[in-house]
This record gives sequence, structure tokens and C-alpha cells, in this order.
Amino acid sequence: MPSISFVIPMHNEAGNCTALVKEIDTMAATRWEDYEILCVDDASTDNTLALLQEQQKEIPRLALIAFAANCGQSTALCAGIRAARGELIVTLDGDGQNDPADVPAMVDLLLQKKKEQVRMIAGWRKQRKDTFWRRLSSRVANRVRSFLLRDNTPDTGCGLKVFYRQTFMDLPWFDHMHRFLPSLVQRGGGRVLSVEVHHRQRQHGSSHYGTLDRLRVGVVDLLGVAWLQRRYKVPVLRQLPGAET
Repeated sequence: MPSISFVIPMHNEAGNCTALVKEIDTMAATRWEDYEILCVDDASTDNTLALLQEQQKEIPRLALIAFAANCGQSTALCAGIRAARGELIVTLDGDGQNDPADVPAMVDLLLQKKKEQVRMIAGWRKQRKDTFWRRLSSRVANRVRSFLLRDNTPDTGCGLKVFYRQTFMDLPWFDHMHRFLPSLVQRGGGRVLSVEVHHRQRQHGSSHYGTLDRLRVGVVDLLGVAWLQRRYKVPVLRQLPGAET
């Protein structure tokens, strides 16, 4: 079983962070000998970082990265994945709405499908526990993105994903790229499978994203990713005579 790194960006999640880390650690300890939990504090203004630092005394597998200034989710994810030592990466949102219990089946599926060029398993929040407006705006955004990028991913915004670390390291990096990870993986020749996962109600705090903010940056980024897709070709290698198979 390859080593696994759980990477979790967090910003002002004092009410959720320690319970989520404990839940992940309890789940992971029953499945893997070699794992780590890496939380990236994106310059929280509450006591998220202090709580996580205290939790390290209880959970030695917990590692922390702390930003001095707020940089956003994509930058936090990238910093965490670059620092991670696991061959496999599991990403979750820091609000506790992703269910860690879904992770083992997703990891198993990724490993089973490796020879079929599957490089990412993406969560699909089919039964979302969000407000009507958030569900509606997300549904519209997913349909527009799917129409333009043809990525066959019903819920690219789900934070719960499992993929190979090297797959991520080979991707072009830009701010807000976390919204387009399935498309970027497919652009590089990898396959992405979506599986239905549980989605839980937020217990503490509130979402850090507004609908208008996501729309403003989403349109520009969507056009940029579409351009990247058109400018990249995946080479198909020929078998040369005498070459080893």
C-alpha cells in the first residue's frame, strides 16, 4: 500500500478543524501504516492555527504549514501537496462537510484502475447539504463548465479527491486551479472517475465563497483552461522494432 498524505486547506475553521483532523486520524489508522495529515492554515484570523498546534501533541502525524498572508485555496493546496511525502494525495475541505469515511473506497478504486490510466477519483456530492441558492449556482456552473471543457465531471467543486502526487506536480499551476483539477488531469492524458460521496451540513462557521466572487473569477479561468486544452497534445508512442515491451 503506497504512502498517503491528507492535505486540508483551512481558513477560519476554529469550530471544525480539530474534530475533522481527529476523524481523519481515527479512520486512517485502521487502514494505513504510512500516512500523514497536513493542514495548511491560510492566514486564519481566528484561533484555527493555535488549536491545530495544540492538537499536534495528541496526533503526531499532524503536520502544519502556516501562511503569513491569505493566499487562497489553490495556493494552500499547492503548498500542502508540494510538502507532502505521500505517493497518494487525499484532499478535503476544512469545513468538515466532506466525510472521511468515503476515502478508503476511493483509494481502492484509484489503485484498481491504475492500469486503465485513471489518475484521479473525484467526489460527487449528489445530495448536497447546502442552501438552495448555493446548490443552484453550483449546478449552473457545473453545466457551463462541462459544456465548454467536456470533462465529464458532474461536481468538480467537491473538495474530496484522491490522486497521485506526481499527477498533480505535472499540472500547470495558476490561482483557482482547484476548480479545474479534473479537466487539467484529463488534459495531460489521465482519466478521472467521479463517485458519489456523502456531504454533511456545516456545523460551525460559514462559507468563505460568495456566488458573485466565484462567477467573476470563474468565467476568466474557464476561458483560460479551455485555451490550455486546445494548446496541448498528448503524444502516442510507437513501439520500435527490437525495443523491450
